[in-house]
Amino acid sequence: MKLIRSKPLTDGPITSEIAGPRHAWKVLVVDDEADIRTLTRLNLKGFSFDGRELQFLEAASAHEARQLLAKNDDIAVALVDVVMETDDAGLRLVEYIRQELNNPMIRLVIRTGQPGVAPERFVIDNFDIDDYKDKTELTATRLYTTVRSALKAYRDLKTIDLNRIGLSRVLNAAPDLYRISNSSLNTFFEGVLTQIVGLCNLADMSFISTIDGMVATFDGQQVKIMATTGPQADDLRFEEIRKQCADAVSNGRLPEKIRQDGLVIPLSVGAKTVGFVYVEPTRELSSPDIDLLKVMAQQCSSALENLRLHLDLQGAYDNAINMLADIAEFKDKTTGQHIRRIDDYTRMVAIELGIPAVEAELFGKASRLHDVGKIGIPDDILRKRGKLTEAEFEIMKTHVVIGASILSHDPSLAIAREVALSHHERWLGGGYPSGEPSSQVSLLTRIVSVVDVFDALISRRPYKEPWAIEEAAATIEAAAGSQFDPTVVTAFLQLLRRGDFDQVMASVHADNLNLVEHADQLSKMDEPN
Repeated sequence: MKLIRSKPLTDGPITSEIAGPRHAWKVLVVDDEADIRTLTRLNLKGFSFDGRELQFLEAASAHEARQLLAKNDDIAVALVDVVMETDDAGLRLVEYIRQELNNPMIRLVIRTGQPGVAPERFVIDNFDIDDYKDKTELTATRLYTTVRSALKAYRDLKTIDLNRIGLSRVLNAAPDLYRISNSSLNTFFEGVLTQIVGLCNLADMSFISTIDGMVATFDGQQVKIMATTGPQADDLRFEEIRKQCADAVSNGRLPEKIRQDGLVIPLSVGAKTVGFVYVEPTRELSSPDIDLLKVMAQQCSSALENLRLHLDLQGAYDNAINMLADIAEFKDKTTGQHIRRIDDYTRMVAIELGIPAVEAELFGKASRLHDVGKIGIPDDILRKRGKLTEAEFEIMKTHVVIGASILSHDPSLAIAREVALSHHERWLGGGYPSGEPSSQVSLLTRIVSVVDVFDALISRRPYKEPWAIEEAAATIEAAAGSQFDPTVVTAFLQLLRRGDFDQVMASVHADNLNLVEHADQLSKMDEPN
C-alpha cells in the first residue's frame, strides 16, 4: 500500500486557508493583573511543543474565562489565578470546568500570589487541579517546564480518549459488518478515523478552515464521504482537498494544494482503488505509526469489500423477488398492479406500526410473493369468469402450499415463504391451510392478510364488480378481531382515512378499465362467426 504525501505549491503564493501554519496549542491565562498576563506571554515567546506553537487566550476574571471556555472547547492548558473578583474565584472556576462543563481533559494549573488564602495542600486535596504554583517561584524556566508538562499530559490524554472512542465505535460496528449496511459501515469508518486522528495527533474540529481527517469512497465518478473530523458543508477547502485526493489515488499524481505533510492513503479492493483516507499529522510520523495507518486503511478496504459482496447478494435477492413476482403477475393478468400495491400498502402499514423503514422495505419486498403459488393453478380456474365451484375453490386454496414449496428452497426467502403459506389464515382460526389462529404468525403475514383482501375488494375481477372504497373499509373494520389482527386494521384504516394510500390506489382504476376491455375482447372471441 502506497502512501501519497502532499507537497506545497511552488508556483504562486500559498494562502493561509490552504496551507497555513500548523495548529497551535490553546493556553488560557486567567489573571486580574494585566502585567502577569503580559509577562506570561513574554516568558513563553517562541515556545513550541510537538511542532505546534501556543495561542494565548486571556481573561481578567473568572467570568471572562467562562465566556472564553464557552467558545473554545479545545483549550489544552489553563493558568488560573485564585484571587480575582472574589477570594476564591479561581477555585470556583476550576469546579465549573470539571463539574459543569464536565471537561476532564484541560490541564489546570493554579497560580497564586497569596498562598495563605488558598493553601497548597488544601487546594490539591479538594480541587481537581494538575499543578499548584506560587507566582514568586514561577520563573521563566519553571513556567516553561510547567506548560510543557501540562501540554504533554493533555496530548496523551486526548490520544487515549480518541482511541478509546474509536475502538468503541469499531467494536460496536463489528457485529454488524457481516450483515453490513451503510449505517454500520459509517460507524466502523468513524471509529477507524477517530483512532487515526488520535494516532496522528490531529487538531480538534473547531478549526473551521481545516479538514483534519476524512475517509472517502468512490462510486463511479462520484466520491462519497463516509466519515470526517472536519466541516463539509459550504467549505471550499474541503471540496478542493477531496478532488485533489481523488485525483491522487486515481492517477498516482501528487496533490498540490493540500497542507504540507498531509497523507493520502489509498483504499483498494483487489487491484482496484475504491477510496482513500486523508490525514494531516501535526508531527512527523514514525515508521510504526505509518505501518499502523496502513493496517487501519486495510481494515477500511476489507469493510468496503464486505459491503460490495453484501450489495451483490442484496441485488441478487431483489432480482429473484422481482422475477418471481413478475412470473406470478404474468400468470394471472386479471390482478393487474395488485402485487405492486401490496408492496406499498405493506411497507406503509409496517412503518405506521413502528417498524423501522429499512425493515419495512424488506416487508414490502416479501409481500410481493404472497400469491406466487398461483403459478401452479390451472388457467381455467384462475381466470374463470364467474364464481368458483366448491371443488374449484379447493384447488385454488392449494396456491398457498404451492407458493410455500417454491420459496422453501432458499433460506433468504423464509419470511416470504411464511407470507405465501399463511396469509389466508384468520385471527381467531378457521382460515387455510392450517386453520390455526393467525396470531401465531408474523406481523408481516398479518399485515398482508389485511391489505390483500382490501385491494381485492376494490378491484374488478372476472367474477365480481369492484367495491366502493368506503364499503371495503367498513368490511375490513368489521372483521377486526375475528378475521384480521385488530392492531393492524387500526393502523391500516388510519392511513386510509388520512389519504396516505391515495397515490397507491390510483392504479386500481386503470386496472379495472383494462379488465373490462380484456373481458370484452374475450367475449368477442367467444361469439360465433
